[in-house]
Order: sequence, then C-alpha cells, then structure tokens
Amino acid sequence: MITKEFDTITAIATPLGEGVIDIVRLSGKEALAIANRVFQGKNLEAVASHTLTYGYIIGPQTQKILDEFMVSVMLAPRTFTRENVVEINTHGGIAVTNEILQLLLRQGARMAEPGEFTKRAFLNGRVDLTQAEAVMDIIRAKTDKAMNVAIKQLDGSLKSLITNTRQEILTKSILTTRIRRRGRDDYLTPEGKDARFCQSLVQPFAHSQT
Repeated sequence: MITKEFDTITAIATPLGEGVIDIVRLSGKEALAIANRVFQGKNLEAVASHTLTYGYIIGPQTQKILDEFMVSVMLAPRTFTRENVVEINTHGGIAVTNEILQLLLRQGARMAEPGEFTKRAFLNGRVDLTQAEAVMDIIRAKTDKAMNVAIKQLDGSLKSLITNTRQEILTKSILTTRIRRRGRDDYLTPEGKDARFCQSLVQPFAHSQT
C-alpha cells in the first residue's frame, strides 16, 4: 500500500479570492501525468524543466474549456519538495480556481494537508527543521525586521550556529572526559593548548553522534 507521503498532492497556493492570478500546485510522482490529462496544449511530460507552457484546461469527460492559462513545469530534484511540481497559473476567481482543484482531485491527486509541501521538502532533505519553521515565519512576518530574521533562518544561519555550537560542546566534553581519565598532562602540549590535537580526539566521535 502506498503511504500518504508518496501520493501526488495538490492545493491552491494563493489566497482564494478575486485577483488577476491564482496558482494551483501539484507535487509528486504523478504530477505531470495528472496535469496532462486536463491540459490542452503541449505534452507536459516532454517540455523542459522550469519552463512556462501556454494552453487550456479542459474537463476530460465533457471536453469543456474551463480556462486558458500558463503552466509551470519543474522536474525533481530541482524543486522545493524535490518532487516533480506543476503549477497552474489560472485567472483569479473563486469558481474557476475551485473547479480546477476539484478536477485535479478527480484525476487522482490528493488534497494536500496544511504545511504538507514544506513537510515533503523536509522529508526529502531539501530543508531541515529550522528552515521549515522559517518558511512559516516568513509567511506570518508583519514587519521588515521579522521578515529579515526569518530569511536568515531560512538560508541556514541558525543551522550553522547550532552545528558549530554542538561541535564546540562535543569537543570540550570529550577532551574534559579524557583529561579526567588519563590526566591533564597527556592532553596538553607545552604551549598549553593545541586545537589540532583536540580535533583529532573529537573526530572519531563526531560522526558517531550524528
């Protein structure tokens, strides 16, 4: 049985309402195949990655044109979720956007749970937990300062700080333990401190702790 983590998911990626453009996103192994079944235009499975293609969206049973639109095709692994991603850029409007979403669901996609695109990015190694949290912080930011803090977290600054701090603590912890067991003089050079020597003590243990 295929678990939910491997389903092809879909959701409206923009605030639902009246506007110039709404985006309906698909992510998963079957994203291109599902989009192709409702797309009238080029074969989406044959277009280059990270390109826009013009066409129409149709009901497979009725052959009725629902809208004309641009569709973005982005192939794994160079996407946010590291899965195949299709984004349908349709004219903004509650009725047409909902109809497109329902059409994709009827073709085999599953409705994405809140935050599931970011969850997949985490499960597929695209972001770590600190970066996943930063995505929501950016969305919710109401000031420039809050946004800038979240952006720094998203680019990996917090992850680097945590990693470096962890390494420093690990280094000191292992060195302290060995000094207690075998004596201070065995682990200090005549100059008093030797960073390279300390690092040689830590290296065999660092990988086992990850």
